[in-house]
Formats: sequence, C-alpha cells, structure tokens
Amino acid sequence: MVKRCTAWSNELQACFVTDLKFASTMEAWYMDESNEDQRLPHKCNPNRPVTLDELKSLGVFHWKLNADIHETDPELQKIREDRNYSYMDIITIHKDTLPNYEEKLKMFFEEHLHLDDEIRYILEGRAYFDVRDKEDRWIRISMRKGDLITLPAGIYHRFTLDETNYTKAMRLFVGEPVWKAYNRPADDFEIRQTYVSSLKCT
Repeated sequence: MVKRCTAWSNELQACFVTDLKFASTMEAWYMDESNEDQRLPHKCNPNRPVTLDELKSLGVFHWKLNADIHETDPELQKIREDRNYSYMDIITIHKDTLPNYEEKLKMFFEEHLHLDDEIRYILEGRAYFDVRDKEDRWIRISMRKGDLITLPAGIYHRFTLDETNYTKAMRLFVGEPVWKAYNRPADDFEIRQTYVSSLKCT
C-alpha cells in the first residue's frame, strides 16, 4: 500500500477555496445520539458546530454556486474541467419521482464508502450528508440549493433528506459512473486504508 499525503493541503486546497461571503451558508455540526427520525437535524444541546476547515481536514470540500444557472454556469464548468468531472446526471429524490422511494432512502442511509469520490450539487431542496470524523464521530452536513460537495473515496458516510422530503441534485463523476456502495465494515479495501493513512498527514 502506498501512503498518500496528497494532502488536501496544497493543490486540492487551492482548487477548493470557497469565497468567504458564501462560507457561512453551509452549516455542519456533531450529531446527538438520538435514534429519532433520521430527517431531523440531530444537533447536540448545546450545538457543536463544525467549520469548513475541519471538514477539509477530513478531505471534504465545498463550493457555493448559483444553481439557477447550472446549465451555463462558467464557474461550474471550470470546476468540472479542473477536476475532470466528465460525467453528469440529475436525480430528483421525492416520493413521487423516485421508484422505491422508501427503500432507496434506507439504502442511502446505510453507512458505507465508495471506491471513488462522491460529488453532489444541490439544485433544489435540502438534504444531509453525514460523515465520520477521525475519532469515528458523526458530523452532519446541511446541504441546500447551490451547495456542491465532494466526499473522498474511502470515507464512511451516509445520506438522507431533511423534513422537507425533497431534493434535486446533480451527480458528477470522473469517467464512467460507478454506483457501487460498500456497507461498513469495509476496512479491508485498499482505498479505505489509504484514506485513513491520509488523515494522519492532516
């Protein structure tokens, strides 16, 4: 196994600089331990917020874009060119548009990892991504219209809608899309070991 410290420190951080005027629009926090409805915020009392810099230390990066012009947005186009996001499609997650809606939501909320980065851009509605921190604690990331996020290959995570039960999102990939998710435990995958090693460099 090759230990990679490509360091979300130099090249990547340069690519993922977020304009400060947008930085406060994406909110993240440590989750409570309640087993109530997954669509609830699940904030601790008192709230324990997580900063964008803390997310970057986990390899999670964010842009704030103008979703109203996503079809012609030069900023989105530049991101796609810089990161080689050659594939794109759009999914609408709502009970009236997604076949097997409840089953899909349960599947999305199973803790899992991917062998490739996960890139999602919220065009309408709201949703949550939950990711594990270095101590295996859950962080909830609130996604709203205009939020584009990348989750690194090998990170344990899950996805759910919020109480509005609706989101429309763009899915981006490098090359052909790979939809396979590997539910936890998946620690034997090389990409998981590489990811864990990279955390020691941050």
